[in-house]
Amino acid sequence: MKTKGLKKDKVNIVTLGCSKNLVDSEVMLTQLKGNEIDATHESQKDDSNIVIINTCGFIDNAKQESIDTILRYADAKEEGLVEKVYVTGCLSQRYREDLMQEIPQVDAWFGTMELPLLLKKFNADYKKELLGERVTTTDRHYAYLKISEGCDRPCSFCAIPLMRGGHVSKPMDEIIAEASNLVKNGTKELLLIAQDSTYYGLDLYGKRNLAELLDRLSDVNGLDWIRLHYAFPTGFPEDVLDVMAAKPNICNYLDIPLQHASDNMLKIMRRGTTRAKTEALLDKIRTKVPGIAIRTTMIAGHAGETEADFEEMMDFVEKSRFERLGVFPYSHEENTHAFKLEDNVPEEVKEERAQQIMELQEGISEELNQNKIAKKLKVLIDRMEGGKYIGRSEFDSPEVDNEVIIETDDHYLRVGDFAEVIIEDATAFDLYGKPVIPS
Repeated sequence: MKTKGLKKDKVNIVTLGCSKNLVDSEVMLTQLKGNEIDATHESQKDDSNIVIINTCGFIDNAKQESIDTILRYADAKEEGLVEKVYVTGCLSQRYREDLMQEIPQVDAWFGTMELPLLLKKFNADYKKELLGERVTTTDRHYAYLKISEGCDRPCSFCAIPLMRGGHVSKPMDEIIAEASNLVKNGTKELLLIAQDSTYYGLDLYGKRNLAELLDRLSDVNGLDWIRLHYAFPTGFPEDVLDVMAAKPNICNYLDIPLQHASDNMLKIMRRGTTRAKTEALLDKIRTKVPGIAIRTTMIAGHAGETEADFEEMMDFVEKSRFERLGVFPYSHEENTHAFKLEDNVPEEVKEERAQQIMELQEGISEELNQNKIAKKLKVLIDRMEGGKYIGRSEFDSPEVDNEVIIETDDHYLRVGDFAEVIIEDATAFDLYGKPVIPS
């Protein structure tokens, strides 16, 4: 067993869940290092005596993964492999009292906004002078940039407001300063994230100010790509499209979670829109930003969803021909508005419906990708793997979207650089190409 006091503490941060959680872990890592505490993220070595688990509490699968991870480190503590286990993040915020009773091996639990309290466990202070600075854990050439916290939307299925609170925008000058610092450290692509990016600015400036933010970010010297995620469709600020069309370093890419298409389900989900309004918005987006790649997500099997509702969603997906699409089987979350409804779609039906949507989307994606054969794309090289370079075009976000696979024979490319690639082949979710060699 490790004996306390023989050596200096070493902290390992383990992150579960979404990119917003990853940014929180990076801020935590920055604060710990700023207080001269030896800290790492997702260390592959077993040399840390303190573990901080940043949990997700969004849907059942994510909650289970978080609980399993906590239990794994609780067992490690009992075996003497670690000395202390701290838990933070969404699951801890939402179920702290229950978890404290069920997993007493954990030394302390913290909510989503309690980093200063966590730091006090290390006799450390929250250093405000580190605001705008961040140790990134992604590959250096791209980074996530959180522009706001929380959400004011009333969606029936979502527990985010329970865990993250109401919408709070980050001041624009702070965002620009953080972006500038990231670019100085080698970041070429910024992925803007929030619970609801289109709400940005309402609380600070009295209006939706995402367009101005994008405009100012596009002027950051050395920033090649800006990618916009999590745009809520209802009340979408259309001036954003004008900025996207005008600024060459704003990617022709928009992540806009739509969740459903049936008017009946959109009403039950409390989305504040209709299929007709959604289709009109998609038409406007594609007209104002020609060639844009639209990414969306759908929920299959929400409480109250009938076979007719599902068929309408299938029809919508088929006609909309989204460049990118993901789907989640509905998770019946306690204390959400939908929890009052009967969870009347069997789990196997939810899974089957989700699979049907993805099979439909796979065919659409393959057709769209086939159209890219013989075209040249600007590709950001993410890594080398299996003797090939793996990169992304402006139409693809890391982890969730397509990749461009590039043969390495006789061609040297550098990870983190851009390359012109001619596409030679395509499947549903990958493109294959070779670099264009300047003559």
